[in-house]
Amino acid sequence: MTDVKNPAPRLLVVCLCAEWCGVCRDYRSSFAQVQAAIAADHPQAQFVWLDVEDEADLLYPLDVDDFPTLLIAVGDAPRFFGPLTPQPQTLERLVRSAAGDAPAAALADPELRAAVARIQASQPAPPCDRA
Repeated sequence: MTDVKNPAPRLLVVCLCAEWCGVCRDYRSSFAQVQAAIAADHPQAQFVWLDVEDEADLLYPLDVDDFPTLLIAVGDAPRFFGPLTPQPQTLERLVRSAAGDAPAAALADPELRAAVARIQASQPAPPCDRA
């Protein structure tokens, strides 16, 4: 049960891809599969598919050179940013680790933190965050 006064911090999982990338198009179903698997344990998790060309303003000045690239944040703190192999097991392991009880160190890059804030602001609040 989530404490109403201290709800679990919002877990943001962003896949940074490009529409023209065949690997990304193939990976989209795996991303959705992991989202469904995570939802039962972490209803506060928000999964976002972000096309790096269509949403370049949300990412600037960050560069994404490899696909898929993943961004995970807990609350406003980025916990992971980088490419990963396009297997659902890898993604699920990484997300569960970031969402776990043991607090991981936040990444210190202020540009990354600003990108997290812009992405969060661009997305509707998850159902569990709405009043």
